[in-house]
Amino acid sequence: MKISGIIYNFVAEYTLNSTISCNAHLENLVQNKMAFNYITAQEAAAMINDGDTIGLSGFTAPGTPKAIPNAIAERAEKEHEEDRPFKINLFTGASTSDRCDGALSRANAINRRAPYQNVPDLRKRINSHDAHYFDRHLSEMAQEMRYGFYGPVDYAIIEAAAISPDGEIILGTGVGNVPTFAHMAKKIFIELNENLPEQLHGMHDVILLQDPPYRREIPIYKASDRIGSPVLKVDPSKVVGIVRTKFYDGVKAFSAPDEVSKQIGANVVRFLVSEYRRGGIPKEFLPLQSGVGNVANAVLYDLGESSEIPPFMMYTEVIQDAVLELMQKGKCTFASTCSMTFADATEERLFADMDFYKDKILMRPAEISNNPEVIRRIGVIAMNTALEADIFGCVNSTHVLGTKMMNGIGGSGDFTRNAYISIFSCPSVTKGGLISNIVPMVAHPDHSEHSVDILVTDQGIADLRGKDPVQRAHEIINNCAHPMYRELLNDYLKIGRGGQTPHVLERAFAFHNAFNETGDMRNASFS
Repeated sequence: MKISGIIYNFVAEYTLNSTISCNAHLENLVQNKMAFNYITAQEAAAMINDGDTIGLSGFTAPGTPKAIPNAIAERAEKEHEEDRPFKINLFTGASTSDRCDGALSRANAINRRAPYQNVPDLRKRINSHDAHYFDRHLSEMAQEMRYGFYGPVDYAIIEAAAISPDGEIILGTGVGNVPTFAHMAKKIFIELNENLPEQLHGMHDVILLQDPPYRREIPIYKASDRIGSPVLKVDPSKVVGIVRTKFYDGVKAFSAPDEVSKQIGANVVRFLVSEYRRGGIPKEFLPLQSGVGNVANAVLYDLGESSEIPPFMMYTEVIQDAVLELMQKGKCTFASTCSMTFADATEERLFADMDFYKDKILMRPAEISNNPEVIRRIGVIAMNTALEADIFGCVNSTHVLGTKMMNGIGGSGDFTRNAYISIFSCPSVTKGGLISNIVPMVAHPDHSEHSVDILVTDQGIADLRGKDPVQRAHEIINNCAHPMYRELLNDYLKIGRGGQTPHVLERAFAFHNAFNETGDMRNASFS
């Protein structure tokens, strides 16, 4: 049905309780595929012009188109060889992959980019201002597109497992912002990935929210509640071509966690167990959100080994390899996510056992998976990573030494600000001790002390709740800073000139200055 003139809501038409059987619906989705125009990736790229705005399906590498972006990069290289300008504006759900951001960046084919990225070649373009990257909270990107903040969308490129003649699409392993991009786009390309099983039908929960002043509450009261459609419905007249592909997502397997990651993971679990013992977490436990990486995997594996933590659900933006093992053990009973970011071998295991996993995983658009309303309502415990934290509890999660973009804020702000408990973790030191990740003042603030409840490093746990700034400083220095930096951090605290937060502004970045000048933060001095 049409809502407020511009937004469609597909809640009612298709649900898992539909009288149409799943098998019959799948047959409808795959029959008469030749109703659409089948083209090559190069033919698709030839239709795209300099300055066009493109929205991609997916969230991280999963669900992200893999052939057409690479063909666009090849097109850009040829145009540049002829001294013709060629750059696109690229909007996504989150990061993509080397096939997309990497290829396009090497071709210098990206003008504007949002809301998140993690590819080294794109990072270089961003930090040299060859690409104009604006870092956004992931929950906000789709609605800001619909509000018109970033202009019209010329093309949506959607990875799919299947498409019906009337425009019903079974999406791949990531959703992102594709419902909004597909609705706004003037034209649509489909990458029909033959590696994606059509049995993914039923694992998506696709919905577009109404825009103000018509928006209503989101009726999710537990992580497993389904509120939308198992398919994305698009206007078939906008589909100008289908490109056949056969790719896995190309996510690299995580290396075995090192000792520091293991210790951080153990400390996070130690905190959760202690909080559960004292009744600070309800006996049913609460849904978890976890970022991506070795530390996150270590936390999840340790949770799986804890006899005191009961089976739990996840309400998160990404699930990774450890979650499948937790499901096999019965420890994780359900995961609501935006993306299944699995290594290729893990993805193959998933596809081989779809009957087991199908009712345990639900993929939603980013503005639902990361929605502050839902996060606060159901009491999500948020676990995210920091680049650095300062002694008063502020966190930098995006900029190395305050200036160079690393990846972006991602969904950490969405979850942190609205979590039941917000946990940030990082190693106490990096580069063999040359850098302390606990500093007097963060060089770029992404999360203020108002949003950070618990800070965890390999050294220990700092519970910042209910403490004033100086009390927080003592807690962080004593429990989270590496011993080689504790004396320096206490020296900074001693020279404070009063006030509730006793910073000494001309000395606040002494650690960063020492590293820039000498390559070693230990050379900072407050004497």
